[in-house]
Amino acid sequence: MKRNRITLYIDLLFCLVIIPLAIMLLPVDRWIVNNTAFLITLVAYVYMLYFIYRLACIPKLFMQKKYMKVFLLLLILTSITELLTHFPIPTEHIGDDVEKMTARMNIRRHTIWFFFLIVTGFSLAIELTFELFKQIISKQELEAEKNKAELSLYKAQINPHFLFNTLNTLYALVLSGSDKTESAFVKFSGILRYMYSQNESELIPAENELDYIRQYVDLQKLRLNQHTKVSLSVCASSSKVLIPPMIFITFVENAFKYGTSSDTDCKINICININEDKLLLETENDIMRRPEKRANGIGILNCRKRLDLLYPGKYELYNGEDNGIYRVKLIIDIKK
Repeated sequence: MKRNRITLYIDLLFCLVIIPLAIMLLPVDRWIVNNTAFLITLVAYVYMLYFIYRLACIPKLFMQKKYMKVFLLLLILTSITELLTHFPIPTEHIGDDVEKMTARMNIRRHTIWFFFLIVTGFSLAIELTFELFKQIISKQELEAEKNKAELSLYKAQINPHFLFNTLNTLYALVLSGSDKTESAFVKFSGILRYMYSQNESELIPAENELDYIRQYVDLQKLRLNQHTKVSLSVCASSSKVLIPPMIFITFVENAFKYGTSSDTDCKINICININEDKLLLETENDIMRRPEKRANGIGILNCRKRLDLLYPGKYELYNGEDNGIYRVKLIIDIKK
């Protein structure tokens, strides 16, 4: 719709401004009296030539490799232009001397080819610009669709990863006969409800995501004993802040996966702070176990790829081990 409107404006500009101004360069007042038929034919030819170019769209034909069509079109148009240069001389000038007749014919020839070149150059420039613009827009749309598909894929991979680990937690509680099992299933059902209600959302209120993290941490605490100390600090300065769903879970999940023990004292610290400009996540956990060497860490890898798509050049992610403690720090610039 927008492109059609721009095309209409350009057509009006050419037909109502550029061509009339170019025609005013001719001796119109003299020609309209002495050479009316030629002047009308010339004006009609110029407008016809312009709209033939606009309809044919030569740059598009080139991109489609339809070279024969381009050649035939240009051959026909140049032939018509050449024929127009032989337009009959008014009868009152037929008796003029050869020198005057030649001068008149040269003026006519130069005028016709001048307009041919103006219309051809302008039309091709406009069509080439539009075709390049169209190619750029198409490329951007394809890239956007590709990014959207990749985001959906990464999110879909995160969810099974999370579910697998959480089901292991529930399984352990059931086997141990813990009285916390019923509470754990209630919390788990709440987490599932959140996950699938937000599955199609690109952005959600930050408070919703923080509630989800609280429920997940509470669920994990149900399976832990006194040896693992968990500290969770969350803060959102504004309820209007919007963030992508499931953006924290991979890092929080890994802290519990590798930082808990049933017989050794250890601690997990999780801090999330969100304001209108920045998002900050920090996790610390004692390293109680390590991932298998053959494991590729699909969670962290997917999270990086998702961040690259959502916040290209606008986030910093640090993660690594220091003196037996694994630390993660994620900073995202979320301001518009």
